[in-house]
Amino acid sequence: MYDVVIIGAGPAGISAGIYAVSRGRKTVILEKNAVGGLIGKVSTVTHYASVIEAETGDTFSRRLKEQAERSGIEIVNTEVTSVELMGKTKKIHTAQKIYEAQKVILANGTSPRKLAIPGEAELAGKGMSMNAAKHAELYRGKNIYVVGGADGAVKEALYLAKFGAKVTIIHFEDQLGCIAEFRDKVAQTPNISLCLHSRLHAVYGVDQVQSLEISDEKTGAIETIEDAGCGIFVYAGTLPNTALYTELTLEDGFIPTNEKMETAIPGVYAAGDIRIKAVRQVSTAVADGTIAGICAAAD
Repeated sequence: MYDVVIIGAGPAGISAGIYAVSRGRKTVILEKNAVGGLIGKVSTVTHYASVIEAETGDTFSRRLKEQAERSGIEIVNTEVTSVELMGKTKKIHTAQKIYEAQKVILANGTSPRKLAIPGEAELAGKGMSMNAAKHAELYRGKNIYVVGGADGAVKEALYLAKFGAKVTIIHFEDQLGCIAEFRDKVAQTPNISLCLHSRLHAVYGVDQVQSLEISDEKTGAIETIEDAGCGIFVYAGTLPNTALYTELTLEDGFIPTNEKMETAIPGVYAAGDIRIKAVRQVSTAVADGTIAGICAAAD
């Protein structure tokens, strides 16, 4: 029996664990992938207070893990298969065992949204990728396409421009949806071009991308581009990892909470990108985790 079980070892989950353990609560974090979550896959971490110089998603995640381990948090690499959140004792099921606790903090974030276009699944890992930090070097000197125009997409495009001969940002709106800082940097990067009011329509190839189709949002016209061996990096938003939480009433897939990160079920909290909120950043995830950890430990 644990005092607190945390699902997810991203910034929100680790923060919650640190604060729960500091208050003497027996705490375990269950994580099916790696500590850090999505932040571990980004090329650079920016705008986080006190971030170290040249911080990458990998270095940030490693420091998260090291701090958690120093704090005495138990971290188990396992996938949660089902949950029982009602009642005083919560039960979290995995393939190996059932974890029981008085309090549960849901902090397993979001997953990248797929485009659901022809060729996407078949060419995954063969030119279609979502991890610039890991795969950029494979496309050095080649053409690269980035799908998405928000902060995360444009930041990765700027990173990829250090490797690719040309980087094309494909975005469905008439202008990029990123912050001014990133727009200015794009304008100052000669090998980045914009393909606006457009969508990636399909990709073709066998062992690598051979060609891609881009559709115009205004005219409906579809352009076919032959570009063998190019790289396509997709940053088309994320979806909340809430499929297991059928006992909760969700809003657009996200979990409602109050200011204490409490959900509608007593003893169940949610923190980070998985909950309804206006701003999804590392800093707000850490803040959510701090509140959830303190409140779960105090009740």
